[in-house]
Amino acid sequence: MPLEAPIYCDLKGYKPVRVIRRRLLPRRPGRDASLEQTCVFYTDVVTTGTEVGKEYVDSREGKRSTTPTCYEDEHENVPSLLVLTPILKSGEALPYYHPAVKRLAVRYVHNVQGLSGDESEMTTPACGMLIIEAVLLRSGPTPPDPPDPNSRLYRTCLALLDTVHRYGWGALTHYRKRVHHDILVPREAYQDLYLVLRERYKHLVSQWKEATDPAKHVFEDVGIATFLMLLWKTTYESDNSDVKFGVDRKGTVDTNVMPWRNWPRPLGGFLDLGCGNGLLVHILVSEGYTGHGIDVRARQSWSHYPEATRKALHVHSLDPTCYIRQDSFRTDPEGLTTDSKFSDDTKNDGGTDFFKPGVFLIGNHADELTPWVPVLATLCDASGYLSIPCCAWGFDERFTRSSTSTSSMLSFSHESSLQNSSTSGVEGEDTDDKSVFIETLNLGAEGGHTSQYSVYRIWLARLSQWMGWKVECEVLRIPSTRNWGVIGRERLRMGGDEDGELYKERAKEIVGEVVRRGVFKTRKPEGKAGDH
Repeated sequence: MPLEAPIYCDLKGYKPVRVIRRRLLPRRPGRDASLEQTCVFYTDVVTTGTEVGKEYVDSREGKRSTTPTCYEDEHENVPSLLVLTPILKSGEALPYYHPAVKRLAVRYVHNVQGLSGDESEMTTPACGMLIIEAVLLRSGPTPPDPPDPNSRLYRTCLALLDTVHRYGWGALTHYRKRVHHDILVPREAYQDLYLVLRERYKHLVSQWKEATDPAKHVFEDVGIATFLMLLWKTTYESDNSDVKFGVDRKGTVDTNVMPWRNWPRPLGGFLDLGCGNGLLVHILVSEGYTGHGIDVRARQSWSHYPEATRKALHVHSLDPTCYIRQDSFRTDPEGLTTDSKFSDDTKNDGGTDFFKPGVFLIGNHADELTPWVPVLATLCDASGYLSIPCCAWGFDERFTRSSTSTSSMLSFSHESSLQNSSTSGVEGEDTDDKSVFIETLNLGAEGGHTSQYSVYRIWLARLSQWMGWKVECEVLRIPSTRNWGVIGRERLRMGGDEDGELYKERAKEIVGEVVRRGVFKTRKPEGKAGDH
């Protein structure tokens, strides 16, 4: 936005250097309106160049003070004042979440005299004071002087000062964020779509049929569905043109505007492994996506969903070892299967093929199936997968921090004709390469990443790479402490192996090792499996 626009104040001693226009989104769009706001940054013109060290009179207290001697010419455009101005049309009122003010200003005063008795602490630009000032609405009541500490405006201003101080101190001390959000899906697109979907499914909180926390599960699955819909849109088509969602400037959500109905999606639909209450499947199916959810037990919620969702939910016990067992029975010269016991293990009793070519696999807290997600994705030629791990499981037993060193299967170091220095892609890494790889996983600022959960996530990421997937990670914006997800949507290719047969052989070796160990047991379906 050009600075010539009449949106900033003419403040003596300051000049504007940057203008941002933003939209504030309410947490409850059905109740509060959104609000556009201008954010104007100013720099203090008296604290630069030849003005350094000049004595001046503080107009507020009549005291003489000196401009900071540590403020140099190169800091000429460093902002020291921020003015926030809500944009309202004639007759519009401020939403409840915004203070009843015409303008808010946050000012940083450098090297305030008398701030500290220790002069050694007054040698950097960080030594100063934050001040917040407000221009009240003309129609509002006259506030008491001094302000009432219990008033809403006072508490809001104090909270804003605390936030500015926290971010400023973090920048000064080179604070490093624990995790980074919005790596694969832009935050703005996510927030816009999430607001619409939340309005469409918030009624399920009051209609929840399970014994679990309704608000957590409903809004968590709304968040995951939002992420998947936008991820698929950018993955399966290069057209990323902006789409207007049904949220007007007053914050009213039009849930009838559904541009995602025409968005690109996985060719083979989606498959939710261990779908639990089935809500994620319900949301995706209701929004026009094709797919299925399988679990060993039907939940109470399933029978209360619409017919389209009920048809997509199946009680099914998945046996990943069926791949190697099927191959072991195809031994006669004509390629005929001599034992049909496992030939339809990837289908239900009704003949539904869950693993269609191009299917997208979802493992949301899939527990025992979590490590199988990238393996199955490789074996069935999936178009991609999203895995959000929770409980740590190996292929046929609980995963522990020592598992990768005590189990050859979990360390990907068992003797194999596939393993050599040119093709391993994992075991051939040196320590520096491993450190670089771990840094790309967005695990958080734990330090050595030695906790059970961190070691498990690193192992899952290395497994994904071993299975031939480019590893991408995202910390999802969902109400869960287990919100880290690993995504595979792009296949790795090696010279002479354009069809990915090398990775399929690796996957089959893992399955074969599980069969040879004889520990893995497929969970049996519970209840009347044929009813769903």
